[in-house]
Amino acid sequence: MRAMAMTRAGGPDVLALTDVDRPVRVNAEVLVRVVAAGVNPIDAKTRAGKGAFPGIGTFPTVLGNDFSGIVEEAPYEAHPLQPGTEVYGMGMVPRMSGAYAEYLTVNALSVIRKPSTLSHVEAAGVPLAALTAWGMVVETAKAHEGQRMLIHAGAGGVGHFAVQFAAYFGAHVIATGSARNTSWLRELGAAEVLDYTAVRFEEVLDEVDAVVDLIGNLVDDTGSRSLRVLRPGGVIVNGPTGSWPTMSTEAATAGVRATGFRVTPDGATLAIISRLLESGDVKVYVDQVFDLENAADAHRVIEEGHTRGKLVLKVSDG
Repeated sequence: MRAMAMTRAGGPDVLALTDVDRPVRVNAEVLVRVVAAGVNPIDAKTRAGKGAFPGIGTFPTVLGNDFSGIVEEAPYEAHPLQPGTEVYGMGMVPRMSGAYAEYLTVNALSVIRKPSTLSHVEAAGVPLAALTAWGMVVETAKAHEGQRMLIHAGAGGVGHFAVQFAAYFGAHVIATGSARNTSWLRELGAAEVLDYTAVRFEEVLDEVDAVVDLIGNLVDDTGSRSLRVLRPGGVIVNGPTGSWPTMSTEAATAGVRATGFRVTPDGATLAIISRLLESGDVKVYVDQVFDLENAADAHRVIEEGHTRGKLVLKVSDG
């Protein structure tokens, strides 16, 4: 099958269109023909030798955790996801062969029916980002009515879901973003939007209950600065891997709670998110779509850090 595979750690040019063996379905897995695949920052980190790279055992390796496609083989005859069913979901590279390919196998508990209201391209942009946002905002920060929640990088892939989830559960959302995204973030549900190029958020905010940190200290010590706006006993939830090694120590000194977060490919939670997508309470925004063979260009764009919403690869015809 065709796949965009990495042959070693390095820049986007290590991604090459190649022929690899089609994965073999075993046990409670489904074999899916991939129509579209999401592109996420973790893909670029892993390709560069960070992220999940230590788990790679052999090359070439196919990246891409989330996908939308059509079931080719079901685990057994009476399984609810029979061949021909349109599905979407998420696996974990490199524990599975990735979605930058024509086919993949994935645990049946990590894949569900695709919402009929979404195209395959739209659906492929949902699983990893939305599950991450849900885990950070709903499960960890406990979004609720009256809560003041600061969300950094609110216009990004995870961020634009985080803003919507927090607003849906009644939180007073304060999002940071660029000037061009101010109106859009308000449309998503942010009550306040701070242009990070024009204002230092720690100079205008205080008594925040929770911070959803999608930047860490990789840019302008955003994580450390966030501790100054939290109320005593407030919580900061940090997402990007390796972005703030001293978080726990700094948070303890500041008298606030802190935790990292790592996403789980949970189909049951994705089913809840699907209902919000189908009702229109939550929307996915796809910024750009690239053909599979142009995956390196998608990586270059995502590494610039200015994507609105999601980037998606078109792998095949639906």
